[in-house]
Amino acid sequence: MRPSGGITGGSASGPTLAVVAREACVSVPTASKVVNGREDVAPDTRRRVTEALDRLGYVRRIRFDAGRRPALVDLMVHSLDSSWSGAVLHGAEAAAHEVGWDVVVSAGLTRSAAGRPERGTLDRIGTRGSSGVLFNLADLTDSQYAWLDQRGIPFVMIDPVLEPPPGVYTVGAENLRGGLAATGHLLALGHERIAVIGGYRRKRCSSARVAGHHAALAAAGIPRRPEYVRYGHFAASGARSAMLELLDLTVPPTAVFVCSDAMALGVYAAVAERGLRVPQDISVVGFDDLPEARWASPALTTVRQPLSAMGAAGLRLLVRLVEGEAPTNARIELPTELVVRRSTAPPPPVG
Repeated sequence: MRPSGGITGGSASGPTLAVVAREACVSVPTASKVVNGREDVAPDTRRRVTEALDRLGYVRRIRFDAGRRPALVDLMVHSLDSSWSGAVLHGAEAAAHEVGWDVVVSAGLTRSAAGRPERGTLDRIGTRGSSGVLFNLADLTDSQYAWLDQRGIPFVMIDPVLEPPPGVYTVGAENLRGGLAATGHLLALGHERIAVIGGYRRKRCSSARVAGHHAALAAAGIPRRPEYVRYGHFAASGARSAMLELLDLTVPPTAVFVCSDAMALGVYAAVAERGLRVPQDISVVGFDDLPEARWASPALTTVRQPLSAMGAAGLRLLVRLVEGEAPTNARIELPTELVVRRSTAPPPPVG
């Protein structure tokens, strides 16, 4: 359906834009600028209006003309500065080209003080007339899920940060199996003192990878050691700090499964700082198989995540939803693959 350009604020059962403006202590034109994603609003003012929109449950109504939805979808990402996002975008664009659709990429989502996409970011979808949205690594609020539902805008989430509400369509990798394979590889080399550095405790993919690590240890009859579980917030600096703590233990690990390639590079830095070597003194396994994994010295053993395939699968699923299909399975999980390179070896001899 193609938008006619007519916009009305609120509804008979919801607050008007004037009510939102009064709640945020701003003028109606200023509130309207925030709703429409305008940039000429002070950050503190934007925050107050956004909080009022969410608090009051404001829903902007856009009148649509009858007719077919345009073959246009939005791909919303946090940043295009990473090869992770670039690989997902490549897959989505290739799949869109195959089916004759266009993709609008919104990089650098406007974030609220809580770190979540602001309402104005979503409102621009309606203004643009997009038929659906592909979210990459998103963490939406309940009101934002409600906004999409009330507008009838189909959407798919690629690797959502947290567990989404029931019925939300998602695409991801077999993270738990990937964690099993990573730690299983280290066990097969003879390691028993194996640590894990996760991303975030609550992040869906990170917790699944750590769970796979624990499952591999349990299957091998090796007790879990709480001191061997650390978190690096998916940053090289965080993983470096976590690895230094592991190396300071009375009985340090001989191997570590790191839940992203970016963090694995931080582990490399920590090992080098202590005058140790990979893999002679400690083996390292990453997760993702980004180009950086091949460029690292030594080349990183890692779990390949099918990022381009995830982008393509998400795009195809979104097109099906836009065209009125309702797939039975809301969750698509694509297989991972262990890629063995030079960062793993048997544990060093004791003594």
